[in-house]
Amino acid sequence: MLQEFKAFAMRGNLLDMAVGIIVGAAFGKIVSSFVEDLLMPPIGLLLGKVDFSSLFINLSGEEFPSIVAAKAAGAATLNYGIFINALINFLIVAVAVFLLVRQVNALQQPAKVAPAAPTTKDCPHCLSVIPLKAIRCAHCTSNLG
Repeated sequence: MLQEFKAFAMRGNLLDMAVGIIVGAAFGKIVSSFVEDLLMPPIGLLLGKVDFSSLFINLSGEEFPSIVAAKAAGAATLNYGIFINALINFLIVAVAVFLLVRQVNALQQPAKVAPAAPTTKDCPHCLSVIPLKAIRCAHCTSNLG
């Protein structure tokens, strides 16, 4: 069983998948930072100086100035601003993956080659296969004119 696992672990697909997961995790962190640190602040500024990561609905009925204060008090909150950030993160990653997969698929498709011109035809009399340039059938000796 150990040899079988070693053969499985050393196959190229598993190593490729591991590298893909590591690179994907790093890409996800970059996208998260892009959304939270570069994209959302200008959008929040355009919408009236709103910080999306601090938007929440307090379900406990008490007043809290921030999500941090509400969580420290143990209050139940709906953190829809953080959800909006996560949704934008997902959309950016999904578009990037779509573009990558589309490009890989385009590279993997074989080039479309026009079908080769036929070099033979059927004799109209005996239906044998004969060369295109033949003027007489080699099988039934019919004149093909």
